[in-house]
Amino acid sequence: MNITLLDTATLAGTSLEPFQKLGNFTSYSLTSPAQVLAHSAGADVLITNKVVLNRETLAKLPELKLICVAATGTNNVDLVAAKEFGIAVTNVAGYSTPSVVQHTFALITNLLGNTHRYIADCQQGLWQQSEMFCRLDYRFNDIGGKTLAIIGYGSLGKAVADVARAFGANVIISERKNQVTREGRTEFYQAIKTADVISVHCPLTDESRDLIGAAELAMMKPNAILINTARGGIVNEADLANALSNNQIAGAGFDVLSKEPAAKDNPLAAYRGDNLILTPHIAWASEESIIRLVKQVSLNISAFSQGESLNRLV
Repeated sequence: MNITLLDTATLAGTSLEPFQKLGNFTSYSLTSPAQVLAHSAGADVLITNKVVLNRETLAKLPELKLICVAATGTNNVDLVAAKEFGIAVTNVAGYSTPSVVQHTFALITNLLGNTHRYIADCQQGLWQQSEMFCRLDYRFNDIGGKTLAIIGYGSLGKAVADVARAFGANVIISERKNQVTREGRTEFYQAIKTADVISVHCPLTDESRDLIGAAELAMMKPNAILINTARGGIVNEADLANALSNNQIAGAGFDVLSKEPAAKDNPLAAYRGDNLILTPHIAWASEESIIRLVKQVSLNISAFSQGESLNRLV
């Protein structure tokens, strides 16, 4: 079995021995669109994190039997075309839940405590100039007692809710926008109007694209903070940058953008205000998460080779 990994660099130097044990293994650090066909030729199994495998490419890979997406999201693979060509597709879910939850709260606690501002002040020598033992230039707020709204109540949303409750937050679960409110949920607009912290954990779909824009941001409390460790495109980036620059909401913590790597003219990447914390899509990528990811992809391949179905999407 010929196995090819198209973007090894996304696995951050993690041992690839689990793949090497399964067959003839080839890997490429990165694969550009122009290199996809050449790098994929002859493979029975392709492993990709973010390399795009579209219909045109799949049509030219007659030997390909299995695509393993080394991620949860599969928008980089044409699933309809894969099914037509008889190519199985698997993904991996849940491997990064602990690290995404941890990073979500890193963003929340930094924004509520203005930790990043205090760090910058210390680096600039302002503590040394203080007339008292501490500095109290910025607000520092507890999570406890705050209302935290979760948009997207899958495994990640539920894990964030558990941690938020441990901090003493009042957790509300947002209903889908413009849908009948189910028991235990809060109507979407009511959720964003009442929340002190809004944390996004839903997938990017046609329904969720631009889920939060200027109108929704205007409904939020002035002290609200907005967190997105899910997918770029769910929040309109230009509208958010404008809301932040006008202090319409207190802050935002984002780990994702609509186009990655960030474009130079992306409104959030270009924003310089200290009420935004932007990180480069790292929430998923703890060492432990990537080890779990590699192990599960190898199990997906092993199951497929034995005629079994594990994490099959197609």
